[in-house]
Amino acid sequence: MPRWPAVVAAARACVGTRFRPQGRVAGRGLDCVGVVLIAAAAAGIAVTAPAYRLGGDLPDVAALLARHGCCPVKPSLPGDVMLFAPASRQRHFGIVTPAGMVQAHAGIGRVVEGPMDPAWTVIGAWRLPGVR
Repeated sequence: MPRWPAVVAAARACVGTRFRPQGRVAGRGLDCVGVVLIAAAAAGIAVTAPAYRLGGDLPDVAALLARHGCCPVKPSLPGDVMLFAPASRQRHFGIVTPAGMVQAHAGIGRVVEGPMDPAWTVIGAWRLPGVR
C-alpha cells in the first residue's frame, strides 16, 4: 500500500501552524524543514536535519536526502519533497500535494497549501523511501 497519502495528510495537518524558524512542532511553530520532518515521520520514515542558519552556508541537500534513502524524481508527484530557490542563496522545502504544495511560508507567517510561486526556481524533487 502506498504511503504517499499519509505524507500528504501529515503535511496538510500542519496547515495553519505559525511560521517559526527551526520550528519542529505542528500547532506550535514550524519552518519548511519541520513540515518535511513531520510528513516523513507520518509515513514511518525517520529523517534528521542538520542545524542551519538562515543566510549561512547551505548544506548539500541532495547528499543529505540520499543518505536518508530519498531518490531524485522528475516529475514530482504528491508526497514528494520539493526544493526551491525563492531567491539567491535561499532554499525552501515543500511537500507536493494534489493542490500544489504545503510549505511554511515566512511571508504569510504560517503553514499554507497552494500553488508554487512561479517566480521560484525549482532545484529538485525527491521521493521518500517506500512512499510509492
